[in-house]
Amino acid sequence: MINPYQIIEKYYAPFPELHQLLIKHSEQVKGKAIEITKKHPELRADQNFIAEAAMLHDIGVFLCHAPQIYCYGTHHYIEHGYLGADILRNEGLERHALVCERHTGTGFTKETIMEKNLPLPHRDMRPVSIEEEIICYADKFFSKTRADVLNDLDRIRQSIKKHDESNVQYFELWHAKFS
Repeated sequence: MINPYQIIEKYYAPFPELHQLLIKHSEQVKGKAIEITKKHPELRADQNFIAEAAMLHDIGVFLCHAPQIYCYGTHHYIEHGYLGADILRNEGLERHALVCERHTGTGFTKETIMEKNLPLPHRDMRPVSIEEEIICYADKFFSKTRADVLNDLDRIRQSIKKHDESNVQYFELWHAKFS
């Protein structure tokens, strides 16, 4: 087992407002994801891993430019997933890195990345494992820009649509499986 708070502290100590926001958001996602694993033991999801990975899924946001959430980096926000994956790979956490890389929206196929000319590496970045799916789904209910609000289903659907209409289908499948 790892201590995700120590890893977050390592990268976020210089950014106190963002550190606080990241912890709050990550704990919200972790809580929702754990709630799903308890409600659905038949999924046989690794609850300890989910707790760790949910806390680390947004580790790369500090490298992005999103001033409304205290991020003053140089990358597009859509890049935070693979950037966080690189950080966690450097920490020796490949399985956690895959959660980072695959959680944005409902994930992206290589074809979508290329067709839409997204600033992402040309590879498939869709959730594969049940743990990745649960964390990706749970993440959609919480926004860092509206940290005290639980997103409703309509807001989630609208947010997911903006990159690819077909992403809503993945969300609907997850919603049927996890709710």
